Amino acid sequence: MTGLDLDGVTDASVTISSAKVVTTDVFAPYCEARGTIAPANTIVMRLPVNGWTQRYVQTGCGGLCGSANINYGQASTCPVVKDGTVASATTDMGHQGLNDGSWALNNPQAQIDFAYRSVHVTSQVAKVVIGRFYGKRPAYSYFTGCSDGGREALMEAQRYPADFDGIAAGAPANNMVVQNTFHHAWNVLTNKGADGDYILLADKLPVIHQAVLDACDALDGLKDGLLDDPRQCDFDPKTLVCEAGQAPSNCLTEAQAGVVQRLHDGATDAKGRKLEPEIAHEWGSELEWTLFVPARQGQTVASENFVTSFTRYLAHTNAPDPDFRLSDLEFTVDSFWRTVQSSSYLAALDPDLSAFAKSGGKLLLWHGWNDQHISPQGTLAYYDALREAVGAKKADSFAKLYLFPGVAHCGGGEGPNTFDVLTPVMAWTETATRPGKITASNITNGTVTRTRPVFPYPKVARYDGMGSVDDASNFVAHTPHTKPDADAYDWVGERLFSSDYQTWCKVVDGSLVCRPKLTWLTQRAA
Repeated sequence: MTGLDLDGVTDASVTISSAKVVTTDVFAPYCEARGTIAPANTIVMRLPVNGWTQRYVQTGCGGLCGSANINYGQASTCPVVKDGTVASATTDMGHQGLNDGSWALNNPQAQIDFAYRSVHVTSQVAKVVIGRFYGKRPAYSYFTGCSDGGREALMEAQRYPADFDGIAAGAPANNMVVQNTFHHAWNVLTNKGADGDYILLADKLPVIHQAVLDACDALDGLKDGLLDDPRQCDFDPKTLVCEAGQAPSNCLTEAQAGVVQRLHDGATDAKGRKLEPEIAHEWGSELEWTLFVPARQGQTVASENFVTSFTRYLAHTNAPDPDFRLSDLEFTVDSFWRTVQSSSYLAALDPDLSAFAKSGGKLLLWHGWNDQHISPQGTLAYYDALREAVGAKKADSFAKLYLFPGVAHCGGGEGPNTFDVLTPVMAWTETATRPGKITASNITNGTVTRTRPVFPYPKVARYDGMGSVDDASNFVAHTPHTKPDADAYDWVGERLFSSDYQTWCKVVDGSLVCRPKLTWLTQRAA
């Protein structure tokens, strides 16, 4: 393995530095190979020693990556993954170490690798190594990832449509620049008073959550602690404002109620113009808001770290600002267009997947309704843009969307949060079996306590009135008659969900040079 000649496999040199057979704490033994695709893309591969089914599964990674670890996520219960009969690989996205974005400073090639190159070259190398190892290349190639892994998945479908036969893209950070600037900054700043203190602290989140459930839990016909479509919930935080004589622990001040509403609605400028898709955090997800609502004064929340890490080193092309502070971000339309210029290579919002469809590709998009990091509204907006770009009938032939009630970012949350997104993609790819229901489970101490079916959007699960409400077999598919207001997609950056501004970049004299140089996006910043 370490002596393989891989010259010409991809656009740079490849070195396999180590290979060993792993037999401890695994279902089936595999050869683990590690190497580098120049300049600094770490690749890790697992090649089953016995019983390979001629399938290849590449996994994505989260955050700003920087480490290479095969993580199947919500594909880990897929039978052929569990029994170790798939070959697999992953990459660290072209850099190692810290997740604070500093790796991008004076390293434009690492930025290109992180944007889109690393996943592609990893797929090229892994497939050739697999062919050398087994004497035959994969019959089917799949990609599964969540969060940034979901962005990576969509980037592959958009830029390299022939790399994978089937893709599962979860909670995609495909609107990456807006997500890591205005969205997360709003999470923090809209909760700060004039004195710099937080207005809302985490001890109020259970109170808010219970009030939301009291108002909306029964809208889907079943009081079970879950909202099957939070967009149907018309909750007003002002109903929680303290009345005379009421214990303050059970209610909110007017200022706190205002914060709750603004956190739900999302970032705006001073005139109320939306700087991200409306509904930044769905009703019902309040218990997950500890990502940005602190337990105490003086605490630095995760949302702030996301913004500073990204904006200092990645947001502005060839213009790092290591001294950037959250308060430096201006919530104006002009600032918005200046900030999102790097979306031309970092975002994965191109909805025209006709080339992916032509190659026979299948796409399963999925998102948890209670996601505290990335709003499911972005995934809904992308799915709608995809259907408009290629036509609804064609889109239905190769793309499906699943929305999981009560599920937080990539998993967790109060809803049934363990499920298999890869098996339906494989069945669709290999036998033309269209995806139907996916059964999700709550598992406590190894015991399944609740199961629920999730159907392709826009269908939802409805209790049939018979048997346990914790048994998926007692639910049927239902298509709601009312559709949520499409105004959620009417925001300043809605044109980012289009196909006419993406660029390809290279390093010239130590800087990123991206082509085409002139697009409608660059003109907006002029």
